[in-house]
Amino acid sequence: MSEPNPYKSGEYEWGPGGQSGAPGYGYPQQPTLPAGVPVPPPVPPQHAPGPQLTLGDITVVGDQIITPAGPMPLKGAAWNVMDMSRTEEKISTAGIVLAVVFFVFCFLGLLFLLMKEKQTTGFVQVTVTSGGRYHSTMIPATGPETLHWVMGQLNYARSLSI
Repeated sequence: MSEPNPYKSGEYEWGPGGQSGAPGYGYPQQPTLPAGVPVPPPVPPQHAPGPQLTLGDITVVGDQIITPAGPMPLKGAAWNVMDMSRTEEKISTAGIVLAVVFFVFCFLGLLFLLMKEKQTTGFVQVTVTSGGRYHSTMIPATGPETLHWVMGQLNYARSLSI
């Protein structure tokens, strides 16, 4: 490290990058086209490279909607949702068994018949129409909150389609 730098010139260097005497007062010279017109800077990508949204087999990537039927343009897409799920409430099996066992104690066992369980079955259907194409997907409903989650995702997709 005690050797002098063989590439250093003997004159004074200043500015970023040490470019003395270059046009632009020490800054790198901007590239130009042959006619002397400056080259515009590169435009950064508008969207992240990964998927922005996934609903069933519908995926939004960049400015496209990717479906098994083929890609569709995102701009101007029409999104719809239909709730085809239902939530049923019934007396649980354990409540019936406990009501029968404790029936002997002054009808106190009948209170066990108030034990209810809720079960959600069905699907939430999401459809998208864009560029003369139509695609529909079914998302299984696992609970009453499934519709709210799908509606949140769908509203985000609608905001991207504007």
